[in-house]
Amino acid sequence: MFEAEAHLDSLAAIGWSMGLERIEALCQELGRPQDRFESIHVVGTNGKSSVTRMIAAITEAHGVRSGCSLSPHLERWSERVVIAGDEIPPERFNAAVEQAAGAAGKVERDLAEQEFVTQYELATAASFVALAEAGVELAVVEAGLGGRLDATNSLNSAATVLTSVGIDHTEFLGETELEIAAEKLAVLRPGTTLILGEVSAEVGELADRTAAERGCRVIEAGSAHGADGAERRLAAPGEFQRRNFTVARAAAQAFLGGLEPERVGKAAAAILIPGRLEVVGEDPTVVLDVAHNRAGAAALARSLPEVSGGRPVIALLGVMSDKDAPGIIAELAPGLERAVFTELPEASLAARGRPGAASWPAGELSGLAARVGLAGEQQAEPVAALELARRRARESGGVVLVAGSHYLAPVAGAG
Repeated sequence: MFEAEAHLDSLAAIGWSMGLERIEALCQELGRPQDRFESIHVVGTNGKSSVTRMIAAITEAHGVRSGCSLSPHLERWSERVVIAGDEIPPERFNAAVEQAAGAAGKVERDLAEQEFVTQYELATAASFVALAEAGVELAVVEAGLGGRLDATNSLNSAATVLTSVGIDHTEFLGETELEIAAEKLAVLRPGTTLILGEVSAEVGELADRTAAERGCRVIEAGSAHGADGAERRLAAPGEFQRRNFTVARAAAQAFLGGLEPERVGKAAAAILIPGRLEVVGEDPTVVLDVAHNRAGAAALARSLPEVSGGRPVIALLGVMSDKDAPGIIAELAPGLERAVFTELPEASLAARGRPGAASWPAGELSGLAARVGLAGEQQAEPVAALELARRRARESGGVVLVAGSHYLAPVAGAG
């Protein structure tokens, strides 16, 4: 029997490369499933998954059958496909991945020697198949990395959302905010709509120029809250989520042409975002947040009191070696009592197409923390590190915060 999760994991050894040739060929072989629904493309440094889910929730509340394609997942590949607010059933996900895998085998016959459809490309194509087979009218699709060369750029989207621009993935996207923004704005289709989140003035000017060149209208969601006050009803905690909701609402309104405040409020009250200030354990309370760059850590630090309730916070931190660990620690340190530093599970890194990817050593993280006055302990094995953090939280009557990487998500609920 075909097992989608195992098959996708098996593709990790192929490695990872950017480009549109393989995904275009794969989607063509599948009959371009992404053309069977309308789509909104969500790009940005932070906030993509949250905004993607929020847009779909608002449009679903207005009677539009909506789905999401998300990246990355926390524990299961099937989390990447959401239909009408629910994770796709395993049997439907299996069928979609099997169909995409069959098409990939045909496409690979025409590829150069030692060139294969990648894990991410297959997962993206399978999500398009699953969304089409589910009969969604609208798919809200989150870009994986950048935009211009990301597999999701095979969409013909009706609108593009730029959630934010910060410094991340510089080895692929560029060293400056403007270089990174240009990669993300490259997905904008002529004659469509760009919804702009909170960005710098320079990025805003670039967005305006890009939109003008392509005959697109620009809607600046900014940070202004809507008159209906739906953000105050948002179930998802965190000021950053209330800002994300403002962006999502602007995108939904652009797509629908108008919103009903009661339906917007109902959607807001039901929205919870996995992996963002998510309570995943009790006794002591364990909170998971996958913030993994400096801007994300700063947003987390500002909102952490909403879930800690004034209790001491013991952090379990692990960070990939290509991330700004000094910046992440500097942002989080003032709100922490202490931290336990760990290393990311090699098996998880390998299964996600990052074989050979490295974690910051726990000892180096501890040294960075000492420079900003944060007391800490080291435990390289993540499950043992979580138990140590839980023990410290019980001793102090505090809560545990698991943060720094998506790859700690499976560990967070292990205590």
